[in-house]
This record gives sequence, structure tokens and C-alpha cells, in this order.
Amino acid sequence: MKRIAIVTCALALAAGTANAQGLTMQMSNGWNFSFSGNVNAFLVYTDGKCNTTALAGAGSTGGCGFPGGLVSTGEGSKASAIRTGLLPAFATFEAKGKEGGVDLGVHFGFAPQIQNANGVHDNFGNGTQAGAQIDMRQVYLTAGGTWGQILAGREIGLYQRGNILNDMTLFGVGPAGGTGFGAGGGTTLGRIGYGYVYPNFVAQMTYSSPATSPAQISIGLFDPSAIGGSGGYTQTKIPRVESEVTYTSHFGATTAEAPNGADKFMVFASGEWQHASTPSTSSDSKNSYGGAGGVRADFGGLSLVGSGFWGKGIGSVLMFDSGNEVDGNGDLRTSYGFIGQAEFQPMGTKWKFGASYGENDLKQSTDDNDIYGNDNAPFLKKNSAIVGSVTYLWTKSLRWVAEYTYSKATSHDGAKATANQGAVGMMLFF
Repeated sequence: MKRIAIVTCALALAAGTANAQGLTMQMSNGWNFSFSGNVNAFLVYTDGKCNTTALAGAGSTGGCGFPGGLVSTGEGSKASAIRTGLLPAFATFEAKGKEGGVDLGVHFGFAPQIQNANGVHDNFGNGTQAGAQIDMRQVYLTAGGTWGQILAGREIGLYQRGNILNDMTLFGVGPAGGTGFGAGGGTTLGRIGYGYVYPNFVAQMTYSSPATSPAQISIGLFDPSAIGGSGGYTQTKIPRVESEVTYTSHFGATTAEAPNGADKFMVFASGEWQHASTPSTSSDSKNSYGGAGGVRADFGGLSLVGSGFWGKGIGSVLMFDSGNEVDGNGDLRTSYGFIGQAEFQPMGTKWKFGASYGENDLKQSTDDNDIYGNDNAPFLKKNSAIVGSVTYLWTKSLRWVAEYTYSKATSHDGAKATANQGAVGMMLFF
């Protein structure tokens, strides 16, 4: 239970997160109840520009609003916002106990944001009674023992989970903070669409091997999704399968908090497979599949991360919900991406500096080539971003974050949208 909560909430991730402690109460029946989470707020300014001088091809649209592009350059592309970052505010409630030799637990994770939707002035126009959006991300139970653990309920997916949880913009804003995709009532994008595809929080039944071993494997059955939206492959007769394997090794000088070594090396890999067909005939079907992985090394105040993914029919931003998973002929498009990241905290200081580059690429299919010509389609070719950050660990619970992002979206036919963005804010973990 503890391992799952730490990994999925990302509140105690080994990225320099403050080691704040939540409230824990011991109950008379032997169970214990805990409450923890975070609140964050960022001031963001974004300035987007469009360049269409290189447009070519029969399908050229003449603008930067091409499908799949994540950089906004139209009216209102120069905008400010005061908002939640990539990591929403979290309020997590957890109860744990042991009965008949089985470790039991339940977990509820509320993930609200502080801002209203785009253009909405007050709570009454926000579509909810209470104002800012409340995202019910986590509702699950666990049952475990020396044999491992079963998780059943709503939780983050396994495929590309390691990619997003090791992204430094999880504790910042990342691209699309002030305008465009991600600027409304939800969280910002971070590197979603700029280095990985968002796995989302989904219904699942997942088994994980014991967390006491350096190597851990998780495999689960997931509530399946339509491939290609309402007009695509919507018949899902069997669950989606996702899996993840991690290996962690500690080394270096030992401390009371890290008896096996203060430095760490971690390797992670994940995959997914899903079968879906059209409602009219089960013989018209497709198999979506993908692989992802990465490495992380933490030593002497330096943290290095490299990760990547490849997928067929998963989309370029939100898994199975990007709108570009399937071409006009019903064939699945290929997407891939990667991140290179470095963070450094000088020994004995409260300052941490980070830099990263990442991109997501979407390939034209054979049908796209036939219609538009090779590399001339009027939709996304690449979303990329450079991010730099400075973090001050004010107290063990409070951090101050300043961030700069340069993002770019290009289409296959030559349109290019770019944006400069600055953000500054605070995060309080408890």
C-alpha cells in the first residue's frame, strides 16, 4: 500500500520533494487513517507566435492551428494566468489495516485546481456548484501480503507511468500553462505531449510483486478505451493489458535515512496491448500496442533521467484520446517521443537547478502519404520543448519554483508555432 501511494501521488518522489508528513491517526480497531497532500499556485505568462513561410503541400491550411499542435498562436496567445501546475493540488485519504494475515487498504485521492475555466470570471459560470474543478483521480482498494499486492479501482495506468513520474515539470508548469491546451480548468501539460503520452487515471485490477525486492513487476487488466474515438474501433470485448517492470539499486555512502546507500540507480520499462473492433463487424479490428522505458541516476546532488516511448494507435498527447490515433483508412498511426533531463542541487544548499528537452513525434501513415504526399500532411509532426527551472527548498514542506519554457509545434507541411513562457509559484506539501 505504501509503495503504491508514494509512486502514484508523486508526493514523495526522489526528485527533491519535501519530506513533509501528513496526519496519521491510530484507530481502536487496529486500523490507521492518514491524510496528506499538497497545494500549489503559479503565476504564468505565455507568448506564442506563428510562422507559415515554409508551408507546402496540397493539404496546407495556411495557419498554425493544425490538428495535434499544442502551441497556441491565435487570438489571446499572449496571456497570463494564476493557476495550478502540472501536479494538481492533492487531498489524499487512506485507511490501512490487517485482517486474517492480509494487509488491507483503501485510498481516495481528490485533485482540485485553483483556477476557473478559460474566460470564466466566477464560480457560477464554471459548470459546478463549488467553483474550481475537482478531479476525483483515485479510488481504490488493496489487498496484499508476502506474495505481493492486488490493487482494484481507479489509479494511474502502468504504461508510461515511470516516464511522467520522473519528469521534473511534475513540480512545475511546463508548456501550455497560460494559453491553449491545458490552460482551462484542469492542470497544465508539463511534458504531456512533449516527451510522453499521458497514461491517465483509469479503472484497473493490477497485481504487483513484493516491494521488498530490488526488482518489481506489475501487470494488470484495464478498462479498455475506443481506438480513434466514436468513429473508430469502439467495440472492446476484452480488457486492455498493461505492465511495468522496475529495478532499483542503492549505492554510495550510507545514512540513517538510507542504510543501503544515499545514491540510487533505477531502470523502468512498461508496455500496453489492446484489441478493439468496429461495431459492425468483429473482423474489422486493430491491435494497439506500445513500449516505454527509461533510466534514472541520483548521485552527489546530481540527478539524470532519460526516457522514451513508442506506440501504435495510442495518440500523441492523451492516450487513446488525442484525435490522431487512426488515419482516414482506419489504419493506426505511430507516435514516439523521449526526454533528456538533468537536475543539480549543490551539497549543503537549498537551491536546485534543472534543465530538460523532450519531444513527441507523429508519423504519417501510408494512407496519409497517398493523400498528401510524403511529409506534407496538414497535421502534427512534432511537439518539442526546452524547460529550465530553479527551485528553492524554503522549508522541508514548502518550495518556491521559477521556470522558463520554450515550446514548438510543427506540422508535416511546414507550419511552425513557437511560444516563450515564464512561471513562478509555490508548492506546499503536507
